[in-house]
Amino acid sequence: MTAITSASASAGASGPDAATDHTPYTFEEKRKRIFAIFAASSGNLVEWFDFYVYAFCAIYFAPAFFPQSDPTVQLLNTAGVFAAGFLMRPIGGWLFGRIADRKGRKTSMVTSVVMMCVGSLVIACLPTYAQIGAAAPALLLLARLLQGLSVGGEYGTTATYMSEVAMRGQRGFFSSFQYVTLIGGQLLAVLVVVLLQQVLDEADLKAWGWRIPFVLGALAAVVALLLRRTLTETASTKTRAAKGAGTMGELFRHHKRAFFVVLGYTAGGSLIFYTFTTYMQKYLVNSAGMSVKTASGVMTACLFLYMCMQPLFGALSDRIGRRTNMLLFGALGAMMTVPVLTHLQSVGSPLMAGVLITLALAVVSFYTSISGIVKAEMFPPEVRALGVGLSYAVGNAIFGGSAEYVALGLKSLGHESYFYWYVTGMMGVAFCVSLLLPRQATYLHDDK
Repeated sequence: MTAITSASASAGASGPDAATDHTPYTFEEKRKRIFAIFAASSGNLVEWFDFYVYAFCAIYFAPAFFPQSDPTVQLLNTAGVFAAGFLMRPIGGWLFGRIADRKGRKTSMVTSVVMMCVGSLVIACLPTYAQIGAAAPALLLLARLLQGLSVGGEYGTTATYMSEVAMRGQRGFFSSFQYVTLIGGQLLAVLVVVLLQQVLDEADLKAWGWRIPFVLGALAAVVALLLRRTLTETASTKTRAAKGAGTMGELFRHHKRAFFVVLGYTAGGSLIFYTFTTYMQKYLVNSAGMSVKTASGVMTACLFLYMCMQPLFGALSDRIGRRTNMLLFGALGAMMTVPVLTHLQSVGSPLMAGVLITLALAVVSFYTSISGIVKAEMFPPEVRALGVGLSYAVGNAIFGGSAEYVALGLKSLGHESYFYWYVTGMMGVAFCVSLLLPRQATYLHDDK
């Protein structure tokens, strides 16, 4: 792995000097860098599989931990535990960002995947309320907090590592695989649950079948751990030992503007991402009047296409520049949100609904495909993982995490269209903030 190590100084260098090394990569260097991208992103897929499988299995394990007679109360309790895991993300972004900047990206990524493995294994083996009483939901909450902490730290460190190890001139393309695996983890979680529904009846799923996805997640995390242990560190000893490395003081003393710029477009990006992914299935059922089965089929197809789009839009950013990608995202997002959501409300054809959602997700792809790299390019290596992870986690927790609740809350008040304009307004904010992006990256500076 010496090839990657020798180029680490270039990957981790700050300022315009990072642009000076244009030595062509050898075949061996390319092979090792591509393997490193695969190993890093495999852990990302496992993290998100484990995180989402909780939501998809909640309907089956809710009675085992929250034995109220009302199924709605049971689901609300499991949703509360899910939300608690979501709110742990900013803490995870800070903790693992600090570890990555001071101890190394590899250490942070290995620790986060171990933590996710432990969380999944605990949930898979948990005794029920009938066996240990109130300790059962308490332990479920603890395991979920552990997973939330892990996934909160996963984004920033993985984005940082992938941006540093990716090849010059192709950083957008290779960094896009972070969202390929993020969406892939969600799709894989859906697929596992659907397969279990085909081979087990509902009674078995509620009794013990719901534990299987968590066991699979824990086993997959072990594989990801073994892959990540082979990674070569991209952060140099010098940057890790720098005064203020991985500290909030250094981040806000010298890079406060970059932090709030990233937070600004992350807020809009997270909001529209969750609007057209996790919330959209409920929207098709509650507002468009589709059956649950039809809506699930539409969203599965749309998410698959969305996953496939990421490398294409990432490669586009290598051609036209990250700033142009972000401006197109903000402008097109602001223009299309109200028309698409309004038309979806009355669409009768699942095919047409799929076309509209795919169109919207194509616009979102201008952002998600380069979400990691456009943030990493804003921070120097000594606070890069912290800056990327914390800004993402805060924006994601506040705006992405609340998307569904705001949408459903406004709908219950009879003002569903207000949510459309809320998303549109945040897209306007994303556009304005993107105007502040430099035309050429200050850090991780290459030909784009």
